[in-house]
Amino acid sequence: MSVKVNIRGQAAAPGSLAHALKDVKLKLVTISGKGGVGKSLVTASIAVGFAMRGYKVGILDGDVYGPTIPKMLGVSDSTLYVDQKTGKIIPVVGPLGIKVVSIEFALPSDDTAVIWRAPLVNQALRDFIAQVEWGSLDVLVVDLPPGTGDAPLTIAQSLQGGLDGSVIVTIPTEISRRIVLKSIDFSRKLNIRVAGVVENMCCFKCPDNGKVYYIFGRDAGKKIAEAAGVPFLGGIPIDPEFSQHLDTGRLHEFLAKNNETAKAVLSIVNALEEMYKDKLSQQPPPKEEKPKRISLLKLPGEEEEGES
Repeated sequence: MSVKVNIRGQAAAPGSLAHALKDVKLKLVTISGKGGVGKSLVTASIAVGFAMRGYKVGILDGDVYGPTIPKMLGVSDSTLYVDQKTGKIIPVVGPLGIKVVSIEFALPSDDTAVIWRAPLVNQALRDFIAQVEWGSLDVLVVDLPPGTGDAPLTIAQSLQGGLDGSVIVTIPTEISRRIVLKSIDFSRKLNIRVAGVVENMCCFKCPDNGKVYYIFGRDAGKKIAEAAGVPFLGGIPIDPEFSQHLDTGRLHEFLAKNNETAKAVLSIVNALEEMYKDKLSQQPPPKEEKPKRISLLKLPGEEEEGES
């Protein structure tokens, strides 16, 4: 039996946040210094890409003020629940078995604004980490709020030492370039490995003549990565069909298509899979078994406890 979740739950015990994700092999965060560059799109695409390869995947939508992950995965109408026996939040299960936790599931309507000050936001994010029954996952992707302020800092510091990498999302403009460098600096100061840079809206291929236009500039993401000494994971072009699938919650259907945009997105997943292949191949730690009790007063014909 379950009841609707109250996101203003009790605080997790000190030191339990990283422990709550001990059964997750690979933990990635997506970061952008500013909003509107496609960070959530990249988060959802990475998650779907790994799930298409048979990995067990989860998404923590940490963008409290602008949650969009549920919409992209077609699970906006779902609700989070708490299992009364364990007291744990049960994630919503989306396409390809992806487990999703988002503040959107607790809002009364799509247009409800989250008007919270930082302490309440930070508490909700801690609850989403420590009180969720994530179970055993191969990959957990955390969609951080834009910027390098309080909310991103809460997640990063809460899991300090437990995060495996950050994916920095940019668009090819000079303004975005400056902000991206701040995001890279943010990761480094918190000792989070920079997995690489993804350039969203890198170009547009005209469907009429097949010509590629670099609307905002060419190879900006690659140049940023090279200047910062971090990997360039790839670029995602502007594609109206891609946008339509995102708006209708069919991201997984689009990435299953054999077209250039889907291939570009999945090449980013390929790079991450290769980068973290050792972590993804690790076997989960064996569960502790209770010692077998032996009765010193066993009568003839009785079986030891646990034998039957």
